[in-house]
Amino acid sequence: MPASGLHSDGVEGGGPEEGPEERITRNWNELLQELRVLQTGVQILTGFLLTVPFSSRFADLTDHQQAIYLVVLVGSVITTSLIIAPVSFHRMLFRRRQRRWLVTASHLCARAGLVGFAIVSALVVLLVFDVVLSFGAGVVAAVAVLILFVSLWAGLPLLNGRNNSH
Repeated sequence: MPASGLHSDGVEGGGPEEGPEERITRNWNELLQELRVLQTGVQILTGFLLTVPFSSRFADLTDHQQAIYLVVLVGSVITTSLIIAPVSFHRMLFRRRQRRWLVTASHLCARAGLVGFAIVSALVVLLVFDVVLSFGAGVVAAVAVLILFVSLWAGLPLLNGRNNSH
């Protein structure tokens, strides 16, 4: 098992007194809590994006701004599907003793959903800066947003893992 305590299948290790079934149940419950937080943000963003074409200024967007908008919208819907997929997995496999697969697959969806949310957020910033200032300013702002997400969501945990490995 790596120093992070996470097996390659996404199942996190626990204390010595925790059995495999307790561990997988704990991992599932922790994953659900994380997904609830992410679902709210993604669903609010997607809902907002769905209303944009109905605003009066949408017609003022250039062709490339409308293309960026459509990419952002599709990305947000894909991210939403990744974040909500574990609910469907659970419903389809309910009482079939597939919790290990459920945790592993849901872990992968959560990671992909986080990546999707970071990309969609950066693209939203790109679009807003493009509309308000310029495309160049939008690119700079979007890259800054991606750097922030990567630093907070990956950099800090990896740094902590390196400093606290036993």
